[in-house]
Amino acid sequence: MRNAYDDALTSGLPPRGTHWVFDPTRYFPTVWKTARNGARYNDNHEPQRLIAQATATALLSVQAAARTTKQAVPVTPPPGKVVAELPFGFWRYLSAAKHEKRLWVPYLHKAFAAGTSRHELDRRINRLHELRNRIAHHEPLLRRNRVTGVLSLSTRHLDDRHHDLLAVADLISPNIRDYIAATSTCATTINHRPPMQ
Repeated sequence: MRNAYDDALTSGLPPRGTHWVFDPTRYFPTVWKTARNGARYNDNHEPQRLIAQATATALLSVQAAARTTKQAVPVTPPPGKVVAELPFGFWRYLSAAKHEKRLWVPYLHKAFAAGTSRHELDRRINRLHELRNRIAHHEPLLRRNRVTGVLSLSTRHLDDRHHDLLAVADLISPNIRDYIAATSTCATTINHRPPMQ
């Protein structure tokens, strides 16, 4: 998804134009909104911050590598390094409704099969993001049965997320979906998990 989004955003650049990671306000301009408590906030603060952070991290990495190999120290990192530093949370929110007019319509829809529903895609990506965060933050995936008190893993829940993953991959490329389906052991593991004690 990251690479597909990067390709879609890059395809909107003029020849020899500045890569989108180095021109973030073109894609994520400052948009002032007012919260319920009356405080004003920039609705694009988070993507702006994440791009700036990824750029700084990528630059430190390439500068350190250049010093180690005694090469000229670059003043900007390669765009691909910046893209690689952006976290999943950055990419996840690009399909959100607030980016529909500025990003989805002109660019991001090109990352997926023709006719892809931004809304349905966003729902699938959101569910995958929630599962990924639960795992990354070591939150429990087990559920306790209210009647029996027994811990269990919801296979339906995991089957649904696996289906979401394959559906998103299919929208990017049926070949990617087929590769994941053929090489992933997730479905087998989910269906043949050992009984809970």
